[in-house]
Amino acid sequence: MTEALSVGVVAPQRACFDEPLPLKGGGQLERYELVYETYGELNAARTNAVLVCHALSGSHHVAGRYADEAYTSGWWDNLVGPGKPLDTNKFFVIGVNNLGGCHGSTGPRSMNPFSGKPWGAEFPFVTVEDWVAAQARLADQLGIERFAAVIGGSLGGMQALSWTLQYPERVRHAAVIASAPKLSAQNIAFNEVARQAILTDPDFHRGHFYAHGVVPVRGLRLARMVGHITYLSDDAMGEKFGRSLRHGKTLYSYDVEFEIESYLRHQGDKFARQFDANTYLLATKALDYYDPAFAHDGDLRAALAAARADFLVVSFTTDWRFAPLRSREIVRALVANQRNVSYAEIDCAAGHDSFLLADPVYHAVLTAWFDRIEV
Repeated sequence: MTEALSVGVVAPQRACFDEPLPLKGGGQLERYELVYETYGELNAARTNAVLVCHALSGSHHVAGRYADEAYTSGWWDNLVGPGKPLDTNKFFVIGVNNLGGCHGSTGPRSMNPFSGKPWGAEFPFVTVEDWVAAQARLADQLGIERFAAVIGGSLGGMQALSWTLQYPERVRHAAVIASAPKLSAQNIAFNEVARQAILTDPDFHRGHFYAHGVVPVRGLRLARMVGHITYLSDDAMGEKFGRSLRHGKTLYSYDVEFEIESYLRHQGDKFARQFDANTYLLATKALDYYDPAFAHDGDLRAALAAARADFLVVSFTTDWRFAPLRSREIVRALVANQRNVSYAEIDCAAGHDSFLLADPVYHAVLTAWFDRIEV
């Protein structure tokens, strides 16, 4: 493998679509825009394109950095680049901000053409299937008939799986990482607690807080704090923070005393500055709704029968939010359909967030898998 380097300075691009997009939940978007980034070069045969699908709080900024933000690397920069597991010397990589997002694609902050005001809470529900349909139209616009691979972690893994079912002839390989075929009741419960934190914030104003010049900071902070707890393992929290006190002694107050409290509040404050509350509500609902087996009386084998891709499924031993058991459900259903499947269960202490890290075993698995893909 060549020396691992960054893709360097990158810039987002914008694609506009005037053809209405029907939505799974009813209704449609008359027109919309998607913001995306690309890394590497599309080959003459247009056979080396890889789509990266982002998780709940991700975006199109997968790798590299912006010229005016020297220290803001893409969220999967350790994975994508020259000589990295997803090697941009070989592949043309695309990252897209999902519909309903808050990083440039049409979403709740965008202008509602019918009212002349931001969509806010009136933005329609979007699903994993809707995101995939919009991504397929972007692929059409870029002249990509078939992806060499589609890859995603967590909610992005659900999108990768959905690609193989909605457009089975347009995906040769799919990597489903730290994901699940549907959320458990516990996962839906966590999402509902996070949503209620936002919905009950006095500054939410039923989703139309833009007009009031405020942000439901308290709700967003609490939603992120709850979510972040589920992304980490108990061992990772213990090793990083333990019961360390900021001041070396207990102060018997409700202010920050334990280092873990400080960390969660920092993550909550950072998230509230960067993310949109309405987008958070939409994305968590998309997570809740995803269940390809629902239309097949709960039979996942029947649901995945349409897939034609070769698969890589990856889980992490300490991920209790999307436990390895859920990944093995996908593997069993694919094997039952005689699909080619590689499965790796990585021993990593970081919990659900492991899929974002440069664990050497994890990256070795991805490198070997991508190396076998012919372009």
